[in-house]
Amino acid sequence: MTRRILMAFLAVMIAAPLAAQTSAGLQLRLDRSTDAADPDDVPDVTVADVGGGFQINTGPAVTAWNSDNTASGTYTLSGTFTMIAPSSHVNYYGLVYGAGGMEGSGQNYLYFLVAQNGTYIVKHRAGDETTHDIQGRTQHEAIATPDASGRSVNALEVRVGADATQFVVNGVVVFTAPKTGMAARTDGIWGVRVNHVIPGILVEGLGVTD
Repeated sequence: MTRRILMAFLAVMIAAPLAAQTSAGLQLRLDRSTDAADPDDVPDVTVADVGGGFQINTGPAVTAWNSDNTASGTYTLSGTFTMIAPSSHVNYYGLVYGAGGMEGSGQNYLYFLVAQNGTYIVKHRAGDETTHDIQGRTQHEAIATPDASGRSVNALEVRVGADATQFVVNGVVVFTAPKTGMAARTDGIWGVRVNHVIPGILVEGLGVTD
């Protein structure tokens, strides 16, 4: 069973260390870099309504969701991500699902992200510091990399089935994970994640279908 909620996004500048909420109900959790060798380039994240979608510019890494947007059982979460300009180094962006406890130290979610170098990752996050690889950085030709203008477009899907989850880029299944262990946690909130120092990611068509 799924619940579909249309998310309306207003322009917002966020400077809170952990979480904030827009007047439209979008919640943002910032992960500021603690690595002196890889700092955030600016202190804030911006989210702006653009056409039928929204654009996120980082700063710190950010996870964005609406607590009313949940899915359970079998479903497909999808969204199209346009990188407006690449990061100064490899950083990832994409889909979050099976999430809970997002505002506290017990945050817990799965995520499927791609990067400008044509790689993807599937990970489980548990708490403020701990992440576990379900599939580490993996190259795949289905992932679009920036063209001469710096733009790239990648349509991402997480297809949650009864026994396995498929991870899809531009219509191509790049990885399949059995629903066991960490990968079994698929019921919960869905949203997006954009890692730090990315000048612009446009997200369109974000939603869940049966």
